[in-house]
Order: sequence, then C-alpha cells, then structure tokens
Amino acid sequence: SRAENALFWEIDQRYWHRHTVKPGITGLAQVRGLRGATQRAEDVTNRVQADLEYINNWSIWRDIRIAAVTLRVLLHPNAY
Repeated sequence: SRAENALFWEIDQRYWHRHTVKPGITGLAQVRGLRGATQRAEDVTNRVQADLEYINNWSIWRDIRIAAVTLRVLLHPNAY
C-alpha cells in the first residue's frame, strides 16, 4: 500500500514489526480513530505506532478494554 506515493515500509521502517501478531477484529489504532484511507505519511506512522504500542504492552486486560471501547465506537453516530 502507498501513502504520499511511498510504500508503507518506506515511510516507517517499523512497519514490518507490526506483523508479529495476527490481525484481529479491532485494535488500539482503530479505537483511537486511526482508520480509513492512508493518504498521508502521518496516517501510516500513527497506525504503526499504535500497533507497536499494543504489541509491546499486551495484556489480556488491555484486550478486554479495547473490546469494550470498540463497542462504544460502533455505537457512535459517526461510526463507519
């Protein structure tokens, strides 16, 4: 994928590190509102940062919290 005519891993060298866990239904980046198109390099960097924060600070309690926040996000009038 590309943002600002550059591949994601060219924008942020840490991009490949986020693949150390399987993708799930939701995640820290999603509940922080970092979803949708990645048109700017900043979009990629913010998502990679959130994914790496999730990986480095994983706990079952954090997963439960993310799931709970996801429900709140889904019920938000601006959800898509």
